[in-house]
Amino acid sequence: MEKYQQHLLKNIRSQLNIWMEEKEHISHDDVYRFLHSIAGTAGTIGMSEMSSIAKDLMGQMKTLEVKDWTIKEIQDFILTLLSHCYEYSNNSVECNAAEQHVKDGQPFILVVDDETSMLMFLKEELEKYGWIVMVVSDPVKAISAFYDMRPDCVIIDIHMQKKDGFELLAFLKEKLKQWLIPTVMISIDNSKSNRMKTFELGADDFIAKPFEIDELYVRVKRHIERKKLIDNLILTDELTRVYNRKYTGFAYDTMCSSIGRRDESFCLAVLDLDHFKIVNDSYGHLTGDIVLKEFAAMLSNQCRSGDIVIRYGGEEFLLFMERVSAPQGKEILDRLLQDFQSHSFSIGEDSFTCTFSAGIVEVNRANDSLNYWIKLADDALYKAKSLGRKQIQISESNKKIIHKKPLRIAIIDDDPIIRTILEDSFSRMTNELKFALNVKTFRGGAEFLGAQWSYSNENYMVVLDGIMPEMDGLEVLQSLRATTRQNQYKVMMLTSRNSEKDIARALELGADDYVTKPFKMTELEARISYLCKRMK
Repeated sequence: MEKYQQHLLKNIRSQLNIWMEEKEHISHDDVYRFLHSIAGTAGTIGMSEMSSIAKDLMGQMKTLEVKDWTIKEIQDFILTLLSHCYEYSNNSVECNAAEQHVKDGQPFILVVDDETSMLMFLKEELEKYGWIVMVVSDPVKAISAFYDMRPDCVIIDIHMQKKDGFELLAFLKEKLKQWLIPTVMISIDNSKSNRMKTFELGADDFIAKPFEIDELYVRVKRHIERKKLIDNLILTDELTRVYNRKYTGFAYDTMCSSIGRRDESFCLAVLDLDHFKIVNDSYGHLTGDIVLKEFAAMLSNQCRSGDIVIRYGGEEFLLFMERVSAPQGKEILDRLLQDFQSHSFSIGEDSFTCTFSAGIVEVNRANDSLNYWIKLADDALYKAKSLGRKQIQISESNKKIIHKKPLRIAIIDDDPIIRTILEDSFSRMTNELKFALNVKTFRGGAEFLGAQWSYSNENYMVVLDGIMPEMDGLEVLQSLRATTRQNQYKVMMLTSRNSEKDIARALELGADDYVTKPFKMTELEARISYLCKRMK
């Protein structure tokens, strides 16, 4: 039975390719017959859910105006069916542990080693613990990855051909210290001089090769946990568990680094709980503490992973929002205000609600002081309060609208089902990622490289299938990395589980990440979203 099911899936892909390649418009009857064929065949060969979906779509078509369809209209209309096709084709495959744990809260590890077999091993093994692991074989490229992705821990091999690990460590030393990022050096040379130099240059640990992976995991995990503990002891407000005022300068310097490197502005908001003294006077300071804790928790839970929440004093908070303009930042705060004022606090038989006011300023110059920007945001906060509170005001200094930073998404895969699903996924990620996404799909590498669209001055996220007819993914990757504009392209390779040589070659050619097939589409989407969010 399985061979008939796979044959049906092949026929669906074939029909979609024919429509995409040969026809600008498809008749209403052709679309209906396509669904009718699927409904009948799928039901007969044991794919009852797919049959049910096709029948439901046929019923919807009967209520629609008879017309010629564009391929885009067909893709949108049958998206649920295509998603089921892909999931069905992989329903018997267990995805690896890493693909089941992709979420913002997981540690993000950068591994630098020019030995690709070691990189593949570390990536596969460490991701079993639920970590997100980016591997880089080129030390020079690792510098860009470090600044762009800001990992939670860096693992560096000392002996590499292009630039040894000590040179890389020395180059990154100040930022590693400033950002409190743990660094672990690994080497087959376990000499005293190597170990001493490792610690003299500021690394947190040295692990000799060969090592047991569970020991590496425990030691790296310990460093990450220690960093969190130090943050909690020194830089965290005891009541609300968000950062305290001491962290403000560090947060500002961290955010300003994106202005200098990527010409990206960020927003600074000053938030103040409305009539908080009345809450304390009416219900007591213990109740006031509950309000503060729940307000801080809401800010932390609803803000993005790269945003920073600080309790600045009393009932006043600072919120640093990366890669957003003032109007976009106001939209975020408006949603937070709506959610917070709908939350009810209960004290015995009494209940009450709270609101906040905020002023927001867009920071677009790194040469002005933190106090300068706080003053502008505070002036906007004063205006919000003078207009009746319970609102957000943008600083008069930057009320102009600044567009989102553009990001081009190229999906290169000969499978029309994957292209369709990923294109839809990215269209739904636009607001979440805070980029102005320009998504385009390509049936092969030659089509992508031959398109003028692929050579703008904007940045690209390229999702690239490793095996394609005519021109495979490695050839495309090699072409991109051979250009003078190679740093504009972040490349996610889709590779086969049993193609270790291809994976190694992809890393050597400068792939930024890879995912092995077969995989769950939702997990691929989550991983791409995670990488995009960490792009500065």
